Amino acid sequence: MKLQRKNRLRALSLGAVAVSGALALTACGSDDNGGGSGSSSSSASANASSIKCDDAKGQLLADGSSAQKNAIDAWVKNFSQACGVQINYKGSGSGAGVTAFTQGQIAFAGSDSALKPEEVTASKKVCSGGQGIDLPMVGGPIALGYNVPGVDSLVLDAPTIAKIFDSKITKWNDAAIKKLNPSAKLPDLKIQAFHRSDESGTTDNFTKYLIAATPDNWKYSGGKAWQAKGGQSAPQSAGVAQQVKQTSGAIGYFELSYVSDGVKAVSIDTGASAPVAPSTESATADIAAAKVVGTGKDLSLQLDYKTKAEGAYPMTLVTYEIVCDKGNKADTLPATKAFLRYIASEDGQKILSTIDYAPVPDDIIAKVRTTIEGLS
Repeated sequence: MKLQRKNRLRALSLGAVAVSGALALTACGSDDNGGGSGSSSSSASANASSIKCDDAKGQLLADGSSAQKNAIDAWVKNFSQACGVQINYKGSGSGAGVTAFTQGQIAFAGSDSALKPEEVTASKKVCSGGQGIDLPMVGGPIALGYNVPGVDSLVLDAPTIAKIFDSKITKWNDAAIKKLNPSAKLPDLKIQAFHRSDESGTTDNFTKYLIAATPDNWKYSGGKAWQAKGGQSAPQSAGVAQQVKQTSGAIGYFELSYVSDGVKAVSIDTGASAPVAPSTESATADIAAAKVVGTGKDLSLQLDYKTKAEGAYPMTLVTYEIVCDKGNKADTLPATKAFLRYIASEDGQKILSTIDYAPVPDDIIAKVRTTIEGLS
């Protein structure tokens, strides 16, 4: 009930932000679905007044991760207010964003998965004298949202989650689910498992968790494209969340900020003393243990999907902003640097925890800030 109330309040706030954000983006033909910071107008104005615009001007086209869409919308509102730059971030999914970036169609991309070697190679064609790099900017839990009448709280573990999404467990009153939820009144209702229809970094991270936590029950290789049999699909995080909300017996995966009225979030039995619910705090506890594995200016991270630490939620993701380290287009570089500088700043990162995202740990975001200043 606490989570539902929190999201009802957040939804009202996001609606107000979406209206003002839409005005800033209309000239770019944005297809935004809403979202925003939920901060008051006075705090937003204060935030906007601290933004360093430099020579930023014109408009930026960007695309990618739909998981970070609500964060981008909040940042765009403040940045556009301060600098007058129009930013159209489509949020079409990580796969679409990386493709658009390597084809030179956008100034930067958002992806919940770091660039693959072949994507880095492709980026060199559009980054004159340089290459695409990963800058971690947004953290957050991947929530398992469910819609089961009469079930207000639900605990699942990795093997059970894997079997649900691989069509091995098909009813909500299955013995495995009953064992994890002995006091719940589980109905004899068919499970409707929803996954992403588009290539998605959220899918990549969700399946990385299953591969790491329960390899005996998840035999797929993973990646941005969904591989398991059965289930139903919908595009982007908002699409999966909407299907879960309107379908009795549904369950799906999406970033926590998409959990809303009519959808509850699963807590995960990780082997710690108590199941862990998705939250900013529990995601931060997991991301804090992440290691930088990128080389050079690339700051891609390795997450611990098998954590059993108390209060650490294991199914997390980090969204990267992907940009050229060198060879950015001269007409978009000032605005790109100014926007990235803002979202990596203390003020920009503070917004995240107010809209169910996790800020990037201090030591990592400090490296991001240094890298942004060197973009050329």
